Amino acid sequence: MTRAAAPVRLGLKANLPQFALLVGVNALVGGLVGQERTVLPLLAEQEFALPGYTAMLTFIVAFGITKAVVNYFAGTLADRFGRKPVLLVGWLFGLPVPLLLILAPTWGWVVFANVLLGVNQGLAWSVTVIMKIDLVGPHRRGTAMGFNEAAGYGAVAVAAWATGIIAETAGLRPAPFFLGLALAGLGLGLSALFVRETASHVAHEATNHTNAGGHDGRLTHREVFALATWRDRSLSSASQAGLVNNLNEGMAWGLFPVFFALAGLDVGAVGLLVAIAPAVWGTGQLFTGALSDRIGRKGLIAGGQFTEAAGLVVIALGDSVAAWAVGSALFGAGTAMAYPTLIAAIGDVAHPTWRGAAVGVYRLWRDLGFAVGAVLAGALADLYTLTTAILVVAAITAASGLDVALRMRETHLPADRTSRTRRVRLP
Repeated sequence: MTRAAAPVRLGLKANLPQFALLVGVNALVGGLVGQERTVLPLLAEQEFALPGYTAMLTFIVAFGITKAVVNYFAGTLADRFGRKPVLLVGWLFGLPVPLLLILAPTWGWVVFANVLLGVNQGLAWSVTVIMKIDLVGPHRRGTAMGFNEAAGYGAVAVAAWATGIIAETAGLRPAPFFLGLALAGLGLGLSALFVRETASHVAHEATNHTNAGGHDGRLTHREVFALATWRDRSLSSASQAGLVNNLNEGMAWGLFPVFFALAGLDVGAVGLLVAIAPAVWGTGQLFTGALSDRIGRKGLIAGGQFTEAAGLVVIALGDSVAAWAVGSALFGAGTAMAYPTLIAAIGDVAHPTWRGAAVGVYRLWRDLGFAVGAVLAGALADLYTLTTAILVVAAITAASGLDVALRMRETHLPADRTSRTRRVRLP
């Protein structure tokens, strides 16, 4: 006689072992991209001798465009085929990346490696986001996203710092990228052996969903895209804020190592400064995600973008390690306020049956910001100065925060402890 399957339950405590495993898997996803943060911009300048900042940042453009497009399809594929298969495919694309970076004889190999990295991040990171939202249900989305993004970007910080230390003693290649090989292998193994599918949790939440909106559970992919891009003011303002968040992140990824190195700092010191922002960002999200469940989303998103802009101004105008460290900490704190809260806001509005698609559209726009930021920052740095590029991006970030403050509705009312999904009405 076979045992009856355990009933599906939503919530963080009810699904803690699987949730914790997914947090660890996402840390490995973040570490794989973090291996590049300190080393690749310096490789572009010192080993490949690329002419100009725009050419140097082509690897971020390739990464951002690929990740953005794959994000969109990741949500759709996860809704159609299940979460775990998409996660495994993502890790398979990540495995060759460190080897390509180690062996690259030309910059074209580096760009191709970042195309594969974009596929890896678009599939694996998207799916770990969606699976955590599936597990915790409507009441703890902010908390779930705080843990998810804290793990991912905390690992970015650790990997950026570690590869800087390794490069200081062993050179820019190949030693720093051995860390990436270990991360990719471990991520694939854990995902294949221990991660469980969460489709049953989606079905359970959809069955018990109480929202009465006529179109909520029966939207086409085209309708979801329209809602998240322009038709719903909360979803569209979240999408533009996500794009700007990664616009400034793409600029920071490409220009900060060079900015600090030109000030005379060694590779170890550069790696430490580069790691501060994602470290504060990662740690802070443990608190800001849960805080958004208590006080709402909108204020944290807008306030976070204003704080990011302030941090960028401090970095651009600073002239000492202490000033740059303070600016990096402010930049990371602002991102911690906005980043997990934006994804939680998408989860508030989206119906369970099209949540994966909505997250995919949001992440499409958000990660296009990497490419936009790299192109804009590279062009400004080539035409003017690195300082000008950073200040312009700071102004764009502040304008984005103002848009959220004026246009976004509050998607999670603190007084509404049932946290029911917001109704979406199509015209």
